[in-house]
Amino acid sequence: MDLARLVGEISVEIGRQVGLLIERSGYVTHLIVGNDHSIEIPHLDRYRVAHSRLRGLRLFHTHLKEHPLNQEDLMDLVLNRFDSITAACVGSDGIPKFFFSAFINPDPDAKEPWILSPKQYPGQLKYGYSEQVEALESEFTKKTSNLKESQKENRAFLVGVYDVRKMKRSPDHSMAELKELCRTAGIHVVDTYVQKRDPDPKTVVGKGKLQEIILTSVHKDIEHLIFDLELTPSQAKKISDASDLKIIDRTQLILDIFSKNAKSRDGKLQVELAQLKYLKNRLSELDDNMSRLTGGIGGRGPGETKLEIGNRRVEEKITRLENELKDLKRRRELNRKSRTRNEIPIVGIVGYTNAGKSTLLNALTNSTVIAEDKLFATLDPTTRRIRFPEEREIIISDTVGFIHDLPPDLSQAFKATLEELGDADLLLHVVDSTNPNYAEQMDAVDTILNSLQLNEIPRMVVFNKADGLDEETHISFQKNGSLLVSAVTREGLAQLLDLIEDEIWKKKEQKPLATTPS
Repeated sequence: MDLARLVGEISVEIGRQVGLLIERSGYVTHLIVGNDHSIEIPHLDRYRVAHSRLRGLRLFHTHLKEHPLNQEDLMDLVLNRFDSITAACVGSDGIPKFFFSAFINPDPDAKEPWILSPKQYPGQLKYGYSEQVEALESEFTKKTSNLKESQKENRAFLVGVYDVRKMKRSPDHSMAELKELCRTAGIHVVDTYVQKRDPDPKTVVGKGKLQEIILTSVHKDIEHLIFDLELTPSQAKKISDASDLKIIDRTQLILDIFSKNAKSRDGKLQVELAQLKYLKNRLSELDDNMSRLTGGIGGRGPGETKLEIGNRRVEEKITRLENELKDLKRRRELNRKSRTRNEIPIVGIVGYTNAGKSTLLNALTNSTVIAEDKLFATLDPTTRRIRFPEEREIIISDTVGFIHDLPPDLSQAFKATLEELGDADLLLHVVDSTNPNYAEQMDAVDTILNSLQLNEIPRMVVFNKADGLDEETHISFQKNGSLLVSAVTREGLAQLLDLIEDEIWKKKEQKPLATTPS
């Protein structure tokens, strides 16, 4: 009470709000002087000492008018994870008249992320603050211990903002795919928010809604804020400035999955190139620890800014990677020429990601290529041979899966591996028949193939995963004359091979015979 009176007297004397950040031991770590209606919390280290939900600091500050805690006070409480926040309403003599306090609500499903204590007068103050905080910590620990191990880390809030007039698919389908990308990346989705409007040029969802999302994220102990679009550099900076959550957009998420799954040197180089191109326009001019200008002994004078140095190094690395990929491209061209000389037909497997392309390749060729029920489980192109009767052979090639709105840099980077499809005699378009949005996925694949100028190559549509269909849907596909197979149970594979053989050699027989030079 003596400290509250001293701070109140100072506050009245200078006509400004005064705040203190106090450790649980009672040690004052910060003295904050604001204006007549608010204070600004300094930057605090987001990492806490203890494995708990609270920071171990409480905020005490004065109110020069008899106002309760406002929205800004309560947001400071939640966003900074303070043990508590208390406002002392002081009179003209600086003596506190009464106090308003609030604590973070330990229930993540509660309507409000805070608990407001009733107004207290000086004579009503009681001891036992430490016991109250320990009880709160215990509640947080109890809530966390009830979660599965996979739900305790990499917790994410997904945000989708869609202009339905420009979309080729529904917002629900797009959000469902983002959830599947998160599952592939090992991210646990805690909450989602969908907004149907033009994205706000500054904060995507608008300043007020962004504050709500951040409050919810902090309250539910969420680490990642993932947007179902590619953020502009200015949007990413604006959102990052408003929170210490990790901000990720759809492109970053896909790049992370590609980086994790790329195994060959070719694939790793392509992913690194795409990551650098994405990073190039997002290098920040700000640096909390050092000046923007290089200096010191041997570096006097204006020189280059660190931003310029960073950009130059990224450009140099991009150039080096592009040259390495050109060398690898030349090797692939030599291999393709060798196959062309031997007149071995090529069948390329294409399709939406997780349609079962690698599983089908394994079933057709008795191979053991990695095949998982995840998006982009296979990135590196794989080729295998199939031998037919009459000493006939074909080469069957698996490629990276497609997806709606594949990031342009990534699409450009992987065009090199998709060039092999240009020499294909037949494309097998594999479709996941169990996916309710398979028609949209087929359109997306057709769009990408047309952009790669592969629309002239004969195409055979194969509806995979027949073992996952109910009887009625199975019959419906058959009535429509669809080629229905299951790479797992091998249903329809014999018919598929017969159709491939007929298509390949029917085409070959129509070609004029090659003449041997004299």
